[in-house]
Amino acid sequence: MHFLTALGGLVAVPLILAKDLCLQHDPLTQSYLISTIFFVSGLCTLLQVFLGVRLPILQGGTFAFVAPSLAMLSLPAWKCPEWTFNASLVNTSSPEFTEEWQKRIRELQGAIMVASCVQMLVGFSGLIGFLMRFIGPLTIAPTISLVALPLFDSAGNNAGIHWGIAAMTIFLIVLFSQYLKNVAVPVPVYGGKKKCHMSKFYLFQVFPVLLALCISWLLCFVLTVTNALPTAPTAYGHLARTDTKGNVLSQAPWFRFPYPGQWGLPTISLAGVFGIIAGVISSMVESVGDYYACARLVGAPPPPRHAVNRGIGIEGLGCLLAGAWGTGNGTTSYSENVGALGITRVGSRMVMVAAGCLLLLMGVFGKIGAAFATIPTPVIGGMFLVMFGVITAVGISNLQYVDMNSSRNLFIFGFSIYCGLAIPSWVNNNSEKLQTGILQLDQVIQVLLTTGMFVGGFLGFLLDNTIPGSLEERGLLVWNQIQEESEETTKALEVYRLPCGIGTKSCTSACTQYLPFWPRLEAGKGERGMNLLACLFQDPSGERPKGATETKL
Repeated sequence: MHFLTALGGLVAVPLILAKDLCLQHDPLTQSYLISTIFFVSGLCTLLQVFLGVRLPILQGGTFAFVAPSLAMLSLPAWKCPEWTFNASLVNTSSPEFTEEWQKRIRELQGAIMVASCVQMLVGFSGLIGFLMRFIGPLTIAPTISLVALPLFDSAGNNAGIHWGIAAMTIFLIVLFSQYLKNVAVPVPVYGGKKKCHMSKFYLFQVFPVLLALCISWLLCFVLTVTNALPTAPTAYGHLARTDTKGNVLSQAPWFRFPYPGQWGLPTISLAGVFGIIAGVISSMVESVGDYYACARLVGAPPPPRHAVNRGIGIEGLGCLLAGAWGTGNGTTSYSENVGALGITRVGSRMVMVAAGCLLLLMGVFGKIGAAFATIPTPVIGGMFLVMFGVITAVGISNLQYVDMNSSRNLFIFGFSIYCGLAIPSWVNNNSEKLQTGILQLDQVIQVLLTTGMFVGGFLGFLLDNTIPGSLEERGLLVWNQIQEESEETTKALEVYRLPCGIGTKSCTSACTQYLPFWPRLEAGKGERGMNLLACLFQDPSGERPKGATETKL
């Protein structure tokens, strides 16, 4: 179930990057990217469950890397040649075309791999706890909101291929996720005392995007077979036909094993590295919140500091692997799967291990990636419009912990959001006015200033930490820790310790106890501690959610 919940986000990232990688007319290569991100997501999920924070959290591609990636690919040196936009001029098997898109993804690979080293350093050194003292809601709200807001143009263009199909996709997603979310569907279940029996399953609440994609895809197929959609390539709505990419399924191999360096040796530029680092910071902050939310939903104690440090460090390792394999993206914890835990109330690590293994198999089975690459463009556009709107709302929701009656806070948030949209727009249209004479410096400046997430987040961080305001007014009284760190209780040690007794029965050298990511030998006396965002996800009574299960491997 978890891998099905994440499919929309996993497929979206390669499809967004396709145009700027010069791949809009090469669905076969798009299918290879989709298969690669499936494979790496499965691998990173297993690493996180066994060696990371050890909570049942799925890992997958992150939208936080999309904006800086698009900013880097918009530099004059990496803009696609005009001939790649004309389908009649593109020969996808020619060495010239192959080199055009591969040199761009190699540049992304190098930037992601270097930036991932920064994330590993922040995680394994314990710096994430120090950074969270200064990063509050007024920094996070504009940062996450501006992850998706600048992508409205891409979503609108895809949906505009056929607004009727896009509108139907949006309607179905909204219908399933909002109106029918509390409708339980009876499904046959085998197991327990009753053996074979009927059980209620909230199908529409768990799979709204997947169901909408399938139904819209089926409708497009019917309209294609009946020739209700135009056959002329230049006619409006032609790309809504399912046969425009139909040859991908026949061309794609049944089995294809992604491997590191499959697109060639990665290259590195300062501009790309600095841009991706901005995405890394956003991804880390979001993941910390996911850890505490996940722990609460599965009935586990709040993760102690060493577990959080280890989780962020392993996410950095995941980004390194994603860069090496060439997904064109990194990895992060998936918030939608944390929400799925609240619905299913199943917090077993083995469920997430199964999801990770299934993603590995899907990455190897080439026909699956090809099938997703054939989704009609307006269906993708409709999905983008909904997903980007939700991401924007998630960012704004962080303001619930801030006093929004304060003119100080209204100014910081409004100014940060507006500048995060205005400055990148101006720089894109006037890049020649920012020339310093040093090419590498010019590229760094342009990438950072055209990444709205960086501009808005930096301004929010700067103003929030320099304009006077009380902790309560800034939202830090609730946002930050009530205690310095989560207590090392006996139960916390049991849940978050490394497998096979590492750190508790073996590798127990006195030196290892000083490592910020290593589990402690002795537990504290308290039964439950709170830290950072833990207080945000507790019931007022302090009790576990009803029906929550223990998190055991």
